[in-house]
Amino acid sequence: MKRFNLIALLFAVLLAFTPDTALAEIGGLTKCSESPAFNKRLTSSVKKLEQRKALYDSETPQALALQQQINQTKARFEKYGRSDLLCGTDGLPHLIADGRWSHAAEFILPGFGFIYISGWIGWVGRKYIRAVSTTANPSESEIIINVPLALKIMATGYIWPISAWQDLISGDLVAPKDEVTVSPR
Repeated sequence: MKRFNLIALLFAVLLAFTPDTALAEIGGLTKCSESPAFNKRLTSSVKKLEQRKALYDSETPQALALQQQINQTKARFEKYGRSDLLCGTDGLPHLIADGRWSHAAEFILPGFGFIYISGWIGWVGRKYIRAVSTTANPSESEIIINVPLALKIMATGYIWPISAWQDLISGDLVAPKDEVTVSPR
C-alpha cells in the first residue's frame, strides 16, 4: 500500500510541474485561441445555428433548444481557446502524441488512465473467476454473478498493479509450462 501511495504522489508531482504553455513549433500548429481558422469555425458554427433559430418564434421549444445549442457551442470553443490545445489550419484542435511532457495531459495521462482502468477490470474479472471456481457449480457462478462477492473484489481491485507484481514474483500469475497445452505441430 505504501508503494501505491508513493507512485500516486510521484504522478501528482509530475502533473504539478508540467508547463502551462503550449509549444507551437509542432507541424505548423498554433494555439487555438490565436488561430484564425479556429475563430472562423466558431463564427460559422454560431451563425448557422442562429440562422436556424431565426426560422422559429423566440419562445418555442425549437428556438430555446437552438439557443441552448448556441450557448454550448460558444462554451466549448471558449474552453478550447483557454486550454493549451493546438489547432491546425482546419481550425480543429489536434492532440500531440509524441511523448512530450508539455502535452502529457492530451495523450499520455489518458493513456495511462485507460491502461489502469482496463487492468483493474481484467484483474477483478480474473480474481472473481478464481473465487467462484471453488464453488459447487462454477459454470453457473460465471453466468449468474454473485454480486456481494463481485463488489468486494471490485473494491480491492484498485491496487491491481501491486497485486499483479506480487503474483508474478510468487509464480501464481503465470501457469507452469507443463500445464500449458501446445499444438502437436
